[in-house]
Amino acid sequence: MSHACCNVDYLNLPDLIARRDLFGRLGTALTGMALATLLEEEARSSGAADSAHEKTDAPTAHPPRARAVIQLFQHGGPSHMDLFDPKPELNQRDGQPMPKYFSDLVAISSHGGLLGTPHKFAPAGQCGVEYSEIIPHTAACADDIALIRSMYTEHNNHEQALWMMHTGLTVAGRPTIGAWASYALGAESRDLPAYVVLRNDAALPVDGSRNWSHGWLPPRHQGVHLRNTGSPVLYLAPTTSVTEPAARLRTELLQALNNEHRATHQIIDPQLEARIASYELAARMQVSATEALDLSQETEETQQLYGLDDSKTASYARRCLMARRLVERGVRYVQIFVEGQRWDTHADNANATKAISAETDKPTAGLLKDLKRRGLLEETLVVWGGEFGRTPVSQGGNGRDHHKQGFSLWLAGGGIKGGQAYGATDELGYHAVENRVKVADLHATILHLLGLDHRRVTYRLRGRDERLTDVYDAKILSPLLA
Repeated sequence: MSHACCNVDYLNLPDLIARRDLFGRLGTALTGMALATLLEEEARSSGAADSAHEKTDAPTAHPPRARAVIQLFQHGGPSHMDLFDPKPELNQRDGQPMPKYFSDLVAISSHGGLLGTPHKFAPAGQCGVEYSEIIPHTAACADDIALIRSMYTEHNNHEQALWMMHTGLTVAGRPTIGAWASYALGAESRDLPAYVVLRNDAALPVDGSRNWSHGWLPPRHQGVHLRNTGSPVLYLAPTTSVTEPAARLRTELLQALNNEHRATHQIIDPQLEARIASYELAARMQVSATEALDLSQETEETQQLYGLDDSKTASYARRCLMARRLVERGVRYVQIFVEGQRWDTHADNANATKAISAETDKPTAGLLKDLKRRGLLEETLVVWGGEFGRTPVSQGGNGRDHHKQGFSLWLAGGGIKGGQAYGATDELGYHAVENRVKVADLHATILHLLGLDHRRVTYRLRGRDERLTDVYDAKILSPLLA
């Protein structure tokens, strides 16, 4: 039996399909295959399509006290005995052998005797809460700050403690609290991301981008790094100048091609919409991000308030001032990171702590004062702290090691009642003993101030409703609320 299409050598291809049509269909097919592969990988990385998971009814929990959060994260673990938690008994017993109940120190380290602090403490503000002399600008804001002196966490290693503080568990790969806020509340601004990261532009902090990861939440909830020097986002602006009519025509062409592709690839439409939305946001950010981070628009007095006029404080000051401008324009969650892990004072603790305080104290206070005078502090929650504290015993003679059992952290604005110190460590600063605060309590309180119930902000993953506070019986820190 003969077949009409058996002898393909004798077929005239142009008789079957025009060359231009052939390449057009071939190009569309290859593009579709590549796009489908990319989107499939993206969907797999986020667990599945958003609609299958995003079932939170959290935004209707209760009226929010805070519209935005600025988290001033202090990598390395600041020493509470040198900054926020005066321990006269520790100073009196400086150099003496450590008590036997100091039983949970980092095993691989060589610890000496008790180590007091050379830094003096004094009452601050009308509230009279004591602060160290090396953070005078923060101390001047004492009446706006709720200082927690009884934090504790679950691990003495940096990475695990970072995961705990950022994501709620001592395991990697989970979403950070900023990603949860973005997921639950969405973006307030059409032209800026919901979750922004301001770090040192030259180098990542310890543990890199996992500090602002979306984990298994949809990728759009990842923190977006905006640079504080040069262009806010690399490669955001065209490398060659383009006239406005030409740029508009390009955009219209892309929209037409996207619409045509959506019409013929309905199965991947949700993922395609998400990808298109991210590129459209990038296009809008060419104008909005540049304007939002243009500090030349600020008065000289404001720049000096933050410390932009001092080379010692300028880098951190830029980030703090940018954070104010971002929340002013609708960004929900801003994280500011220090370089590396500057608070990790294993050697020469007293001088190292004083040095990093000198770089960050004035910009931090400048941020609080500027938010307050603009009426933004009452709707912006500011959180200051690291992954753990430091030991009340020496390491290598004059350093302090990692310490999870008790440390300090503070909050201000956004529904917080300032002018107070909450909780306490023992007389040597080792254990949190009064009104102990676990990390899940802090997370639950932050979400509460954003109008969210931590038990209802969930994401269905592998048959389980995941949440930031996970299995912990987290409590709202009601005494801190205004």
